[in-house]
Amino acid sequence: MAQLEGKSAVVLGAASEGNIGQEIARLFAAQGAKVMVAGRNEEPLAKIAEEIGGSHALCDITDHGAVHALADRAVDEYGRVDAAINCTGWGLLANLLEVTPEQLNAITDLQFKGVHHFLQAFVKVMGEQKPSGGSIISLSSATTKALIANHAAYIATKRAGEAMIECIANDFGHLGIRANSVSPAFTESPMTKEAFATPGLVDAFLPRYPLGRLNTGEDVAQACAWLCSDNAFVTGQNIQPNGGVTLRGNPQASDIEAAVGAAMAEKQ
Repeated sequence: MAQLEGKSAVVLGAASEGNIGQEIARLFAAQGAKVMVAGRNEEPLAKIAEEIGGSHALCDITDHGAVHALADRAVDEYGRVDAAINCTGWGLLANLLEVTPEQLNAITDLQFKGVHHFLQAFVKVMGEQKPSGGSIISLSSATTKALIANHAAYIATKRAGEAMIECIANDFGHLGIRANSVSPAFTESPMTKEAFATPGLVDAFLPRYPLGRLNTGEDVAQACAWLCSDNAFVTGQNIQPNGGVTLRGNPQASDIEAAVGAAMAEKQ
C-alpha cells in the first residue's frame, strides 16, 4: 500500500510551475493522498490540481484570515487534514546595509508572520482531530546551518520558522501533532532558473556536497512524504535532504566569484 494512502494534505506555495510545492503535491498524490494545492496564482494551481486529481485554493500566507480559511476549507472538503506543508519563501539576496525597510517588512510578513499564521491555523484544526493529530512541515533552508553571504534577513526569518516548529512540537505533541522543518539547499526550480544558467555557479557549489550532486525537488518531496507517513516517529526536527552540504558549508562570495570568473574566461 502507498505510504500516504487515505490521507489528506494541504500544500501551500504550489503556484509556480515546477516548484518544490508542486513536486510535493505530485508525490503525495502518487502515494495515495488527496491533495489541496494553494497559493496566490490560480492558473498554475488549477492546472496541477487537475493533473493530480486534487483541488486548489487561493491563499496568501501573509493574510491571517486567508490562511485560517484555507485550513477550514480543507476540513470541509476532506473531513480532516493529515498533512500540511508550507513551501512559501522569498530568497532575498541583499547586503545587510542595502536592505530597505520595505524589503524587511515583506520578508518578515512572509517568512515569520506568515509561518506563524500557517502553524496557528493547522495546529487548530489538527488539534481537534486528537489523538490522531497530523503532520506539519515548513520548508526552511540549508543556509540556516551553512551560512552564505548577503542572506541575513532570509536566514534570520527561516531560523525563526525552525524555532516555531520546535515550539509546536513541544507544545502540541500530546494532541498527536508532529511538526518538523525540511531544509533544501541550492535546488533547480523556476525561482533559481536564472542562477543555474550562470556559467560556473553550480561548479562553486558541487564540491561542498559529500554525495556529489545538488538536491532536487524530488529529494525534498520524498523527505516530506516520509515525515507525513505513519512510519515517521519524528517531531521537532530540522531534516536536511540536501546531500550533506551542512557538513562542508556553502561557498562564500569569493568562491563563487572565482568559479564564475573561471567559467567566463573559458568561454571567451
